[in-house]
Amino acid sequence: MLRLQILLAVLLALLQLTVARVPIFQQNQEIIGTPAVAGGDKWSWTDCGLPTDAAHIDTIAVSPDPPRPGQNMTVTVTGTVKETIEDGSEADVVVKLGLLKLLSRTFDLCEKARENDAEVKCPIEAGDYEVSQTVTLPKEIPPAIFNVDLAAFTAEGDDLLCLKLRIDFRK
Repeated sequence: MLRLQILLAVLLALLQLTVARVPIFQQNQEIIGTPAVAGGDKWSWTDCGLPTDAAHIDTIAVSPDPPRPGQNMTVTVTGTVKETIEDGSEADVVVKLGLLKLLSRTFDLCEKARENDAEVKCPIEAGDYEVSQTVTLPKEIPPAIFNVDLAAFTAEGDDLLCLKLRIDFRK
């Protein structure tokens, strides 16, 4: 079965800034970020957050680009935290292969950051951050396109950030 270490690498880097909440859009709501920020022809990301979210992702970079199964991959994320992120904040992660849902899980952001000895740990104070995480990608990753929705909430249940990723492992 597919081990989702690439997604964990991205998640861990984002957890240090906090991750995403897919909002229910209302008419005339402003969406921040670039509609699709390409990292290359093999992966892209979209900031689907709102101006009121507690955090915002500015850039995501991966090295090597494109990522390759069986090799180390470093994910570097820059962004801004607008309000302190406390214990109890959570991230919902959904991973799909086409229409097939491979993973749907809720993670405690602060707990995962502590478990993985992340550069930034809770409470995460307001400010600008750049964080990196390196993992070895399993060589068993199949040649397919994966879509990842990350949705995070503050301990109070407010929106943290919204992020969508597309990763193409086809040759």
